[in-house]
Amino acid sequence: MKRILIYGNYIKSSHLKYLNILVEKLKKNDIEIFFYEEFLNFLIENFNYKNDCGYLSQTDDLIMKKIDSVLSIGGDGTILNSAVLVKDSRVPILGINLGRLGFLAIVEKNKINDAIDSLLAGNYEIQKRSLIKLISEPSIFGDENFALNDFTIHKSEAPSVIAVHTYLDGKFLNTYWADGLIVSTPTGSTGYSLSCGGPIVFPGSGNFIITPVAPHNLTMRPLVIPDDSELSLEIEGRTDLFLCTLDSRYKKITSDHKIVLKKADFLINIIVFEGYDFTKNLQNKLNWGNDKRN
Repeated sequence: MKRILIYGNYIKSSHLKYLNILVEKLKKNDIEIFFYEEFLNFLIENFNYKNDCGYLSQTDDLIMKKIDSVLSIGGDGTILNSAVLVKDSRVPILGINLGRLGFLAIVEKNKINDAIDSLLAGNYEIQKRSLIKLISEPSIFGDENFALNDFTIHKSEAPSVIAVHTYLDGKFLNTYWADGLIVSTPTGSTGYSLSCGGPIVFPGSGNFIITPVAPHNLTMRPLVIPDDSELSLEIEGRTDLFLCTLDSRYKKITSDHKIVLKKADFLINIIVFEGYDFTKNLQNKLNWGNDKRN
């Protein structure tokens, strides 16, 4: 019997019907269903949700319960959070999109039944997505020191810019005077980095993208580097508090923190169905090739 975990952060009451469609479809196919514990608690507290499914809360539980795949229901942000749970377990993730723009959550909510049929029939491929690993002294995020999308450093409260002294493989690269700095994976290139003028990079390209946020010097352009590189960062500003993020998680740090970024030693497996094409996804999500004047 296959075992599937349903992962979520929160959903609107109007989206409950799609969750119910998903659960009913899985049950009809004799799939043993587990919920992520925090998501299940949210459903019970907010919607008095009734279910007879199991639940789990840790990466080790995925392995112990022999979970075959994780169904992330929400949007791209939900998948980023599910990746923290999945970690190095190698359990693949399928994203069901309840939001608007989704590059990772590829299953539209009105196609849940078809997606489950394809999943159970094995009509899918696994895309292996690289991650950024943060090594810091003192520790900032503990064991959750990795990101599927991006790492960022930002000014915290002061209106002035910060200086991020950047070293590539031990050699000085640049000092970025800016509101902040983004270091993203190819997966994250369509996120925050893109909105700050960074390039779109295809999955599997083997790169990191360094993108300054509102740079003070206009010669500071986005830079693509090999992902086997090691980046070291030193931060300074008029105040001694800065905001550090890994995907949607954030902590406040000081200039005393020593930061090193490198490629994580594990990958996240993303489920895509036969016929999926990243180029077509870009065309659909970004309206490429469409002339709105017509």
